[in-house]
Amino acid sequence: MALGSGAAFADGDAALTKSGCMACHSKDKKLVGPSFKDIAAKYKGQDVSAKLFEKVRKGGSGVFGPIPMSPNGADKIGDADLKDAIAVILKS
Repeated sequence: MALGSGAAFADGDAALTKSGCMACHSKDKKLVGPSFKDIAAKYKGQDVSAKLFEKVRKGGSGVFGPIPMSPNGADKIGDADLKDAIAVILKS
C-alpha cells in the first residue's frame, strides 16, 4: 500500500494505521506479527529506536518467530513518521 514519497501523517498512531502496519500488527495481541505491547516489552529499557527503524526499512525474521516482515520503504512511511510510529510502539 504505497502512499506516495514521504507521505506525512498527523502522528505516530495515524502513521501506523495509514501505512498498513495494522494489517499485520495490533496494539495488544499477536496477528501475523507481534503486538506493539510485545515489542515494547521485549525492548523495555533499551535504546532501540535506530535498530527498529532499520528493521522496518530492511525487513527480516527470527526475532519474534519465523514469519518474515517485508521491507517498508520511505514511499510507504516517511522517515519522520516512522520515528513517530516507533516511539508509539515503544510506549505501548
